[in-house]
Amino acid sequence: MMDLELRPRRPERVVVLALDGVYPFELGIPSRIFGAADGHYEVLTCSVDGRPVRTNADFTVGVAHGPEILDTADTVVVASMAPAHIPAELPAEVRDALARIRPDARIVSICTAAFVLAEAGLLDGRRATTHWQVAELFRRRYPQVELDPDVLFVADGRMLTSAGAASGVDICLHIVRTDHGSRLANAVARRCVVPPFRDGGQAQYIEQPVPDSDAAGTAATRAWALERLDEPLTLADLAGHARMSMRTFARRFSDEVGLSPGRWLIQQRVARARHLLEASDLPVDRIAAEVGFATGASLRQHLHAAIGVSPQTYRRTFQQAR
Repeated sequence: MMDLELRPRRPERVVVLALDGVYPFELGIPSRIFGAADGHYEVLTCSVDGRPVRTNADFTVGVAHGPEILDTADTVVVASMAPAHIPAELPAEVRDALARIRPDARIVSICTAAFVLAEAGLLDGRRATTHWQVAELFRRRYPQVELDPDVLFVADGRMLTSAGAASGVDICLHIVRTDHGSRLANAVARRCVVPPFRDGGQAQYIEQPVPDSDAAGTAATRAWALERLDEPLTLADLAGHARMSMRTFARRFSDEVGLSPGRWLIQQRVARARHLLEASDLPVDRIAAEVGFATGASLRQHLHAAIGVSPQTYRRTFQQAR
């Protein structure tokens, strides 16, 4: 008899719920990302009644399953729909479908699907995000939800919400990384020809005046800074490299990246620290020095602010997943 520890683990079942007006691109993201994860996930698609679903394009999609498949899901992804299809009140069949989801299942929304979760009361008292263009509408309708319109995705317990369109890729890669470590997430990203982790938030995509065509950018300085994260870089250092005044550099940096230079540096240092925690056995104080934090305590503070765990907990989780 095969030892229980040697038995292949059942793939996690991801069920994608397609609603009327669904965006075809977002509907396909879970299958594409999770399908590239070496058999760790099984992706199925359903509608609220098992019938074909109208997309926001000039075609309808057929689905293989009705809402009963939601009973079996480990993760449910609600795909986004065009703004005209955002429900002010959930139809009974949508509420009934959501009610079938197991209480321990992970629930994910892509883009405008956050409205569906909020209308069902699933986001009450939680942090969430959605597409920046509908953020104010979301905030007016659901003041009980702590909306953060500047980020690409939010993970609050078993509820995960993402911003517009391609942020569905980001949140699915985050799930793979959380479940199975960065090595597999990076492999999936390479297979799908997408970045494994995108810098900044969706603030960088909000409509704003375009800089003058002859204006210098900050990309070269960002690349320069990434090679020197272990150094105590200041705004003056960055602006000097870019040959701009500090005020001009800070404004252009924010226009291009959606973050202040200081916040961006912290984000990059935390990302580098996460990599070293996963891929090395270096002590926390040494990692802090390698990424430019003054002390191990500073690294602990910034890591906890970013992802809510200590370096030791993060390392234990992801080194086991490698």
